[in-house]
Amino acid sequence: MYTPDIHPNKSMDDFIMLKKHIKPSCKVFFASDPIKIVRARRQYMFDENGEQYLDCINNVAHVGHCHPEVVKAALKQMELLNTNSRFLHDNIVEYAKRLSATLPEKLSVCYFTNSGSEANDLALRLARQFRGHQDVITLDHAYHGHLSSLIEISPYKFQKGKDVKKEFVHVAPTPDTYRGKYREDHADPASAYADEVKKIIEDAHNSGRKIAAFIAESMQSCGGQIIPPAGYFQKVAKYVHGAGGVFIADEVQVGLGRVGKHFWSFQMDGEDFVPDIVTMGKPMGNGHPVACVVTTKEIAEAFSSSGMEYFNTYGGNPVSCAVGLAVLDIIENEDLQRNAMRVGNYLTELLKKQKAKHTLIGDIRGVGLFIGIDLVKDHLKRTPATAEAQHIIYKMKEKRVLLSADGPHRNVLKIKPPMCFTEEDAKFMVDQLDGVLTVLEEATGTKSESVTSENIPCKTKMLKEAHVELLRDSTTDSRENPSRKRNGMCADTHSLLSKRLKT
Repeated sequence: MYTPDIHPNKSMDDFIMLKKHIKPSCKVFFASDPIKIVRARRQYMFDENGEQYLDCINNVAHVGHCHPEVVKAALKQMELLNTNSRFLHDNIVEYAKRLSATLPEKLSVCYFTNSGSEANDLALRLARQFRGHQDVITLDHAYHGHLSSLIEISPYKFQKGKDVKKEFVHVAPTPDTYRGKYREDHADPASAYADEVKKIIEDAHNSGRKIAAFIAESMQSCGGQIIPPAGYFQKVAKYVHGAGGVFIADEVQVGLGRVGKHFWSFQMDGEDFVPDIVTMGKPMGNGHPVACVVTTKEIAEAFSSSGMEYFNTYGGNPVSCAVGLAVLDIIENEDLQRNAMRVGNYLTELLKKQKAKHTLIGDIRGVGLFIGIDLVKDHLKRTPATAEAQHIIYKMKEKRVLLSADGPHRNVLKIKPPMCFTEEDAKFMVDQLDGVLTVLEEATGTKSESVTSENIPCKTKMLKEAHVELLRDSTTDSRENPSRKRNGMCADTHSLLSKRLKT
């Protein structure tokens, strides 16, 4: 039976205390073998024992953990003033001007908030007030935040709960050309997926409903690192505008130069495509809570005319804006946008070579420093390798590389590191992944041409059982061997597999 090598340390004790005093729905990374991070610098994190980890997933620390210029800007402003955002202050005006300068001209009015969730909630309010309707079109597997208004339009979340989809929510297929309804062999997947949105609009109108907004991440993160086919958003915007709705581009996870070629991910769809509302968050403050909604003057004036005053006590406070300005300076001064493109292209090429080598890799997709590795058990059927993905992220942690797995099947390895990620980091990460995949494939026989299709269900069962401790609640003794409760034709083979996985 495979179990992670858990060394006696304070991390597990701390985790048990966290579970006692913090809400149980608050999950941590690597819950079966948690690590306690005590400091970080640039693209590296350090645990309580001084062990260094390469951070491949922290898109919040956009310009690098604890960047000295960000720390200096926050400290300098904190020593001088931090107060309610309803006082006049130069920082908020300067920050709004700097952000607007990175966007198309018509996106000129900023509303500052504390989080991406607040930003997306406000974006919905703006759209609904502007159009006078409630209905929203969202993408399948989408996640837009943790507020009630956003859980309602986040299939990634509401499909896991008991709540049924609200009647004002319409779910369009994810524009996924690898695993979705229209794939890479389709003549025009962008049009095909956009036509699905058109049909949703027509059906809504036939039912007497009106569309207020279409909302989508410019690249879907929690949905599995999905890159929409070129032209998709342009076509969708045409249909949405024709129906009287507005287009909301969620850049909370993927903005501020992460794609390399552009500052905002929606710009990959061409200069002719301009959203009506753009939301942004996480990377803006490099770990400091700051987010923003940027929209047109027309929409802002309609919102103001409602008579309901909008203010946010801390959104856009002097310290947050000082931090935000420092982040923009660092992106420019350290040429991080070009770095994202250069290192991202290098990493993608390395991973494509691994795809040719490892049968578990079904697809490599991404732009800049936003990359997904779709793991499969069967290339033809594209069967998600969920248990394998969980095994891999734990083994990579043992190699001092931090990855996560996401997507609707939890089988996509997500790579979205700080923007200071280097080619040396990319090479190190891929080398470790190569080693982990090699051992796993040898242990499960996935590289052997002699494995027949009849063996696949048995082998899948074995692997899932081998990782049961990784998926169980961490309060259970991770060394307990549930194999005693199993029977069937896979049992003897599983014993051999367990020994090999431990190597």
